[in-house]
Amino acid sequence: MLTETQQTTPHRWAALGVLCAGLLMVGTDLTVLHVAVPTISRELLPSGSELLWIVDSYALTVAAGLITCGTLGDRFGRKRMLMAGFVVFGLASAGAALSVTPGQLIAARAALGVGGAMMMASTPAIIRAVFPDDRERSVAIGLWTAANSLGVSVGPLLGGLLTEHFWWGSVFLVNVPIVVLAVLGGALLVPESRTTRPHRWDAVSAGMSAAGLGTVVYAFQQLGEHDGTQPVVWATALLGVALLVGFVVRQRRIPHPLLDVTQFADRWFSLSALCILGCYGTYTALLFLLTQRFQLLEGCSPLGAGLALVPLALANAGGAAVAPRFAARWGRRHGLAGGLLLCALALATFTLFGATGNYVALVTAGLGSGTVMTLGSDAILGAAKPERAGEAGAVQETSFSLGAGLGLAVLGTVLALVYRSDFAPVPSASAQQWDTARSSLGAATEVAAQAGGRVGDALRVAAGHAFDTGFAVATGSAAAVLALLGVLAWRGLRESGCRRGHD
Repeated sequence: MLTETQQTTPHRWAALGVLCAGLLMVGTDLTVLHVAVPTISRELLPSGSELLWIVDSYALTVAAGLITCGTLGDRFGRKRMLMAGFVVFGLASAGAALSVTPGQLIAARAALGVGGAMMMASTPAIIRAVFPDDRERSVAIGLWTAANSLGVSVGPLLGGLLTEHFWWGSVFLVNVPIVVLAVLGGALLVPESRTTRPHRWDAVSAGMSAAGLGTVVYAFQQLGEHDGTQPVVWATALLGVALLVGFVVRQRRIPHPLLDVTQFADRWFSLSALCILGCYGTYTALLFLLTQRFQLLEGCSPLGAGLALVPLALANAGGAAVAPRFAARWGRRHGLAGGLLLCALALATFTLFGATGNYVALVTAGLGSGTVMTLGSDAILGAAKPERAGEAGAVQETSFSLGAGLGLAVLGTVLALVYRSDFAPVPSASAQQWDTARSSLGAATEVAAQAGGRVGDALRVAAGHAFDTGFAVATGSAAAVLALLGVLAWRGLRESGCRRGHD
């Protein structure tokens, strides 16, 4: 049994390959549905709320389950948690592929999130256990993050390729053979590890964290759908915040907390988690918004929309891969701050010049986000106590998954609000056509196709202008947030970085 204090295993790089395969699947499933949404809408006929859950229930479930899975892995064995996650993920993938109703697909996506949480919460702690050397661990985390980021980036491309040549369920079925290979490789290559001093598992805290995170993300999703006009949505948000506050208070009072919140007193730990949340949330939201624009406004096929994002995917993987070298020469603080500012610059470029043919902004956003994801992950694990590596990994991955859920919900809400308010009147269209078209870009495309002629053309022009305005406001807002995070990283990590040898 490998403990935190033992030396590295001889097959550690092969074991890392197994972990990367798992995280590649987790990342891919976060975005693989983006280009398949129009097809699923036609074939399963989900309502607007059901479609929202089909897209976001995966990230929501991952975020809600990470802390619990991380602490259970610390206690009962991280390899066991990883292997169980592979199995759940494979079964849920088959279930999603065979779904014939929106409800079945939502349930399967939630089960996928459970499997993803089990894998994601286990892998950072396993890396920490088998790579005790700082330099090797930094390289390992860079490769692992590159795999996750590459999965997120190629998801639209893979989804477009499979949807265009097969049926939409194939985007999930492709996971099954990978899971089989990952289970075999994990059984042979990944060593078991767990904390040597496990604490009693607090089920109440686990329930509060999962319910709090899930409720907050759900509330943001509903705000985007209902414009914040329903009191029950605000009540749900307040309930989620109350649960999270209660969770933190409980962790500070009980003798054996589920999450050691004192770790957030470390600047590297807390600011790195915040940087990942903001950057990854923006990155995944940008992928979704761009795929919708490429298909619905520019007329790209699902495969064409995926191909248009290849520069972003390659740049993201490249940024993740070279980030450790950059940090070794100039320091993590410079890397984190520089990556955030690169992302902010890219989003500002989208705001000013639009998305069409803007490959410079795509590449810049990919490089910056890949750098932030790698260095932020390494900083969180490096700052954590060895005996609580599992929960530190859970915090790190919660930053990723919560960022993905909140990023899409928040930026999607901003775009939707601007889209509705900026949708110009179309005199030749009926009141029902105009009202339906301004509900979403997808609805506008469908109404315009049904109307045809001058009415359809006018509706398309109004929808395109409104979407581009909303896209500019959303990317401009995100650019401002990321620039602020970059300044915080630059200033806030200076003293701590020098003291810890990171700067």
